[in-house]
Amino acid sequence: MTEHHFPLRVYYADTDAGGVVYHASYLRFAEQARTEMLRDAGFEHAALLKATGIAFAVRHLEIDYRRPAVLDDQLTIATKLAHLGNARMDLEQVFLKDGEAIVTIRLTLVCMDVHTQKAARLPEECRAVFEKMM
Repeated sequence: MTEHHFPLRVYYADTDAGGVVYHASYLRFAEQARTEMLRDAGFEHAALLKATGIAFAVRHLEIDYRRPAVLDDQLTIATKLAHLGNARMDLEQVFLKDGEAIVTIRLTLVCMDVHTQKAARLPEECRAVFEKMM
């Protein structure tokens, strides 16, 4: 499996009063990493939406917090595609701090038609790129 790596610095706005990354910040970080993975694969959300009328929605998500990240930490988010279906994909995103996994997110994304708000088949040009990531 090919992994996409996204470097990230923890800023003050990402933390709670104690300087520890606020739990919901990990969701935002993970979204940024997935967006950059798509961009690096040749797709941008806005262009994909305009050309095909599809977007990706989170259907299921689970987070395993092992250790906290704190203010000024340099993290890397490793994202890999675990399964590719007709309209869905399962991903795993591991947050690394000094090479150690501190948070793992497993999620299912669904390709959906934004007009009908229903699942839609993944466009072939997307499928071809994602299959190379498997």
